[in-house]
Amino acid sequence: MKVSKSYQLFEQEAPMVHKAWMETAHALEGASALDKKTQELAYLAVMAAARLDSGLPFHVKMAKSFGATRDEVISSILVGLPAVGNVVIQSLPIVVAAYDESTEQDNQ
Repeated sequence: MKVSKSYQLFEQEAPMVHKAWMETAHALEGASALDKKTQELAYLAVMAAARLDSGLPFHVKMAKSFGATRDEVISSILVGLPAVGNVVIQSLPIVVAAYDESTEQDNQ
């Protein structure tokens, strides 16, 4: 799966920091009581609330690979509405496009 250009640059220009970051991310993932699909959906909600749009396509595709439906992905983005307001809807075009793109690729 493709990652954002900024993440690619992070990996390229700071390989030791990237390695430490990935070790931490994997350790946190392993410590979670959530299944992989739920964890990805929760992560999408946090990313939308924090307006971290560049990572959304990658994590949409991860969620989908773990069985998340289009409606579940959209709902994960909208779950932040009561807490942070309508800023989360700015993520909808990105996640819908990423989900639909991966569906089109799957059908080819």
